[in-house]
Amino acid sequence: MSRMTVPWAPASTTEEHLASWARHRELQKLLFSGGFAGICYPSEYGGQGLSRAHQDAFNDECADYEMPWQITGASLLICAPMILEMGTEEQKQKFVRGAISGELVLCQLLSEPSGGSDLAGLLTRADRDGDTYIFNGQKTWSTFAYAADYGTCLVRTDWDAPKHRGLSMIIVPINDPQLHLNRVRMVNGDEEFCEEFFTDLVVPAENLIGTENDGWTVASRQLFYERQAVGGASPYASGRARNQGFMASVPIDELARSVGKADDPATREFVGWAHAQDVVMEQLVHRVSTGMASGEYPALASAMMRLNHAEIPQQKQDMMLDIAGSLAVLGDAQGDGYLQTIGVNYLMRQGISLGGGSAEMSRNMIAERVMGMPREMAADRDVPFREVRRGR
Repeated sequence: MSRMTVPWAPASTTEEHLASWARHRELQKLLFSGGFAGICYPSEYGGQGLSRAHQDAFNDECADYEMPWQITGASLLICAPMILEMGTEEQKQKFVRGAISGELVLCQLLSEPSGGSDLAGLLTRADRDGDTYIFNGQKTWSTFAYAADYGTCLVRTDWDAPKHRGLSMIIVPINDPQLHLNRVRMVNGDEEFCEEFFTDLVVPAENLIGTENDGWTVASRQLFYERQAVGGASPYASGRARNQGFMASVPIDELARSVGKADDPATREFVGWAHAQDVVMEQLVHRVSTGMASGEYPALASAMMRLNHAEIPQQKQDMMLDIAGSLAVLGDAQGDGYLQTIGVNYLMRQGISLGGGSAEMSRNMIAERVMGMPREMAADRDVPFREVRRGR
């Protein structure tokens, strides 16, 4: 029996994944050659130097075209904006221009197995050796790292400083022999995430972003761009992933009609509530983005968009599973896989509240940094990191 192929099914082999990425690189290069890549990026680094309104207009026009949405993720929405803000001129010319042109793909190397949401508690170290750093340690949950050329890696460079003040952000090559990469299979069969092991990886000191031991400042800006991207407010988002990849668009009203529940009162309430939430999310993104741009809101107000983007899509997935019922598993296997999409997306719903920082972290940021409420007690605050007690 041959394997059924449906639109939501993840690529089943490494070769299929890499072929998809090769295609997206090709598309990004086509956009760049045509003057449509990096619309809001400065022209001196390969962009077009235009406004958010220009980017929005382009997104509307290309919504039904094949677009390099995979490359648009961490590479152009998170890493490149951070380097544009915090990097040296040489780093901007190499990495920002490279990302916009499609010559390079960037990823984030942040999370670690022992750290959970405590990013500043990371253990991967980079020891200075003249004009180089020597890396040893492990990262995990690195989205699409297998397809990247370089990663922005947060490491510990001073073990005698408190945990937030002994970190550095350094750009590392992904394909170096001293970096061993494994792909992580998820419950839907996809292998989007990776884990990386550094064993005496040598990286030029010129790849340091900002200053040594001030990596938390750099990471904070990168996390800001991540929350902005996950919350749907990044000015650098080019194109849309309509009907492409995980969480492809499945309108809830079309679902109701397809399963014969368009006239069911409970289903109609679900549909109305989902549309109301979409309006709220769109208006919140606009309001918070405008407030941050004007200075009315602090940068960490982006956590409101991040939290909203976690909870509303989760609620929508719950409602859609209620509407589809058993058809989310037993839908027409000979059709286009539309109904099975509901079941697969439900399996992955929890990831929405984790990627880009957990929903609980967003609530803390909103309470402490936006509303000015007292910070939680931390036993390791201002303690030299090598003296911090850690579980084993």
